[in-house]
Amino acid sequence: MGKLKAIFMIPELRTKILLTLLFLAIYRIGYSIPMPYVDQRIMNKSLGASGGLAQVLNYVSMFSGGDLAHATLFGLGIMPYISASIIFQLLAAVYPPLEKLQKEGESGRKKINEYTRYATVFICLFQAFMYVQYIMNKSGGLGWALELRDSETGVIFQTFNTWYYWLTMIITMTAGTIFLMWLGEQIDEYGIGNGISLIIMAGIVARIPAATGKLFFEGGNFNWSVLTLGGGGGSDVSFEKLVVLIAMFIAVVVAVVAITKAQRRIPTQSAKHVRGRRVFGGTRQFLPIRVNQAGVMPVIFASSLLVLPLFLFRAVASSTEWSWASTLADSFERQGYIYTVCFIALIYVFSYFWTAIMFNPKDMANNLKDYGSFIPGYRPGKRTAEYLERVLMRITYVGAAFLAFIAVIPTLITNTLQIDPLIATFYGGTSLLIVISVALDLVQKINSHLVMRNYPGLTED
Repeated sequence: MGKLKAIFMIPELRTKILLTLLFLAIYRIGYSIPMPYVDQRIMNKSLGASGGLAQVLNYVSMFSGGDLAHATLFGLGIMPYISASIIFQLLAAVYPPLEKLQKEGESGRKKINEYTRYATVFICLFQAFMYVQYIMNKSGGLGWALELRDSETGVIFQTFNTWYYWLTMIITMTAGTIFLMWLGEQIDEYGIGNGISLIIMAGIVARIPAATGKLFFEGGNFNWSVLTLGGGGGSDVSFEKLVVLIAMFIAVVVAVVAITKAQRRIPTQSAKHVRGRRVFGGTRQFLPIRVNQAGVMPVIFASSLLVLPLFLFRAVASSTEWSWASTLADSFERQGYIYTVCFIALIYVFSYFWTAIMFNPKDMANNLKDYGSFIPGYRPGKRTAEYLERVLMRITYVGAAFLAFIAVIPTLITNTLQIDPLIATFYGGTSLLIVISVALDLVQKINSHLVMRNYPGLTED
């Protein structure tokens, strides 16, 4: 408690934390504002009847900080901005003018951020158009949620299905995402930092009470089967299942912390320099390379990308009589075997892809050479770059395997223990990975403020 008290004894740090909490509170208020013209009750009832579709929309919304399942103001979340940022990072690696801008320092970074904001607007308009088109489609979407009916007779007396309503909803969703982008930048500038990640983390943490309530309560009444050995059946949670869930939760937390902090330390040695009668250099140090170099981004992109086959196969199945399209759509909707295999494959692809962007062995070898350091047993330059690339490929394989295992845990829990997917998602899976990773980064930022002012850090004894 003394260390937590020290946080609020530093005026600058206290102001940053309070502003961050204020911005997150604004995000949660906007998260609950529904889109215009959409009947939330009919939409929730329709999605509840669809089963798998609601599960997929909730799963994607969890990683974007939005709420597609309820058509709210922040329905698209922050994912369009993240997608635009990734696009420009990729272009900077292959497009010389952007690469030149990236190397110009702060001015170049501001210019790239400006381009990223413009790209975010276009991505938002496209995604909002596709989403509004889907919910207005009565045959395969939720078009009946855009009709005003008499509560007694059920007679339709107004339908929101013209270009004006389309345009209003598209602009509303786009404005919501742009406001979220601005909110994240304010957290970066005036708050504790890492605003986009904190918004995603806040969206996940806010869903945990609902998952906990579903675990212990059913129909407004306490579920006594969680305290009974062998109690309940099917999807009911018995005492044994509760113990397994708690054990899985603790194991996943420990594993995520261990892998997130794990490093492959490559020994380096600096060359000796003789100046007069004194010898400088010759010290041995380490080059730390994180095992999970890509973080949680491969899982977020893989889960977002796998939504496209679901809607594609569903559209093909509704417009044709091809049985294979309906079978594949059902497999992706219930996250079956085909979905899981594709999910793991995409996690590996994005892990190597993201690591290749974030870590360049050739540049690292050149930096070591410029600073007069070398890896014992390897000549500076090309041989050092080849060694670093070989090490990076191996540890990335381990990091991707860990991400894939964590990502499929909710599916294993759901299929093996017959646990509700909402519960399994929060108590053993990618959501924990995101929350813990962001929390560790937040603790590190707070520690830097405390140590800079001669206070002991939160993680110091």
